[in-house]
Amino acid sequence: MPFANFKVPEKTLTPKQKEEIVARTTELYVEIYGERARNNTMVLVEEVADGGWGISGNVLTLAMLGAAEPGDASGA
Repeated sequence: MPFANFKVPEKTLTPKQKEEIVARTTELYVEIYGERARNNTMVLVEEVADGGWGISGNVLTLAMLGAAEPGDASGA
């Protein structure tokens, strides 16, 4: 079963953007493995609590990243 796990800062993606991640990731697996992968592909979008992740030794927060706005196509 193809599986993809995306961990993103909470509140930085809209529900529509999460749907797009699931759909496009599924299509990628189908492109690679063929149509048989569609019904077995699992995509998990996990939201990490504010301040629960960082880059280069620095904790990132929602205040630094910016929350997703409804209709925002960029996500951050």
